[in-house]
Amino acid sequence: MTRPGRATATALAGVAVAGAAAFAWGALVERTRFTVRHEIVPVLEPGARPLTVLHLSDLHMAPWQTGKQDFVRSLARYEPDFVIDTGDNLGHLDGLSGVERALEPFAGVPGVFVHGSNDYHGPIFKNPLRYLISLEDTRGARKPDLDTAGMERFFTEDLGWLTLNNTARAIEIKGTRIELFGTNDAHRGWDRLDVLPGAIERVRENVEWSDDSGDEVLSIGVTHAPYRRVLDDFVNQGAAIVFAGHTHGGQVRVPGMRSAIVTNCDIPADQAQGLSRWRSGAHEAYLEVSAGIGTSIYAPVRFACPPEAVVLTLVPRPE
Repeated sequence: MTRPGRATATALAGVAVAGAAAFAWGALVERTRFTVRHEIVPVLEPGARPLTVLHLSDLHMAPWQTGKQDFVRSLARYEPDFVIDTGDNLGHLDGLSGVERALEPFAGVPGVFVHGSNDYHGPIFKNPLRYLISLEDTRGARKPDLDTAGMERFFTEDLGWLTLNNTARAIEIKGTRIELFGTNDAHRGWDRLDVLPGAIERVRENVEWSDDSGDEVLSIGVTHAPYRRVLDDFVNQGAAIVFAGHTHGGQVRVPGMRSAIVTNCDIPADQAQGLSRWRSGAHEAYLEVSAGIGTSIYAPVRFACPPEAVVLTLVPRPE
């Protein structure tokens, strides 16, 4: 072999070794390097008591993932006042048993949830390169095969949580009046933004607040996939903060780079994870996007994007 040929072979071998090492780190280490991100968000009326909100997203739970389940259970130590779950909890045909074990400590803690498509459809192998080419959209192509009804019963009956799938609800916590509205998975076109105004109006007409609550109402939007049309609508409906998941933060990122490589939706890449501001016309709100806690069992890799739960402390706005 000539000297240039040996140099090329050596370089290719180095690239292969580096790639294998990166894959091993992403699959064996970072995928289970669970983290907690903390945020402080000034959205309450002056004088209100702070609220601790636990944001969970994209568990993609399989029954054997006890480490992930133990991590979620451990989050009870933050004693959240409220839990917001932004979907894709199931990741296997028998994933509900793992979800039940993980979330059992939060029974009785007020909470809300919306669904992602993986709360209906079990995971299948997909070519990861398709995410670099276009937004995946297979709406209507598969029949639901997961125990969505069983998960909903667990959420509503055992945990006492409220569904926000294309509807609105109201709740009062520590004297703060909260109205919430949400959508089903916009990535599959299951969001019904046309019915939300009516649902919100019905809540506002029928809710009865206690006499010792504050004067203002905090509006919160909740969705799985943060598509621009949903975020714009939520902000224009008066949301002060919007919660979403779905993006996995990009799942595989370039170390030190703020933007995700892919988002699997039309949100700007630099807003695919974390707390930012979303503006629509003259309105704006905080946007909280979680990188999620799990991955598909067919793509069990994270790189420069560890799994996360998010603990937000909602505090009064400056007077």
